[in-house]
Amino acid sequence: MKKKAVNFNYTDFETVKKIALTFPDTEEGISHEGTPSVKVRGKLMCRLHDSGEFIPIRLDFDIRDKYLDSHPEIFHLPDHFKGYPYICMWIHQYDKFLLKEILEQSWKGLATKKQIREYDEKKKLNN
Repeated sequence: MKKKAVNFNYTDFETVKKIALTFPDTEEGISHEGTPSVKVRGKLMCRLHDSGEFIPIRLDFDIRDKYLDSHPEIFHLPDHFKGYPYICMWIHQYDKFLLKEILEQSWKGLATKKQIREYDEKKKLNN
């Protein structure tokens, strides 16, 4: 069996990783085909796709659909991901504010209720 070509650049994930790791109990990891990823409680939050073209980010279906509709130039959904709670973000088509918003939504979908409550309380105090 021929191994599929893996073509990614770790630096394309740096900004995403730095923002994702600001959320509580996130950790850096290695995912499919040796790609860099960030996990929450052992569950995949986001990773660099092995094609090097986009970043799958875990997002509940209803939230995912909202972003697909409002930002079609930034997000897409390959056939393989349609049945899974992920949205795919093109590598070079995002702004940091939107990225932080999406990653916060992703983190909240994986964190415990207690973690979310503590995060939201801390966020209120800092605003």
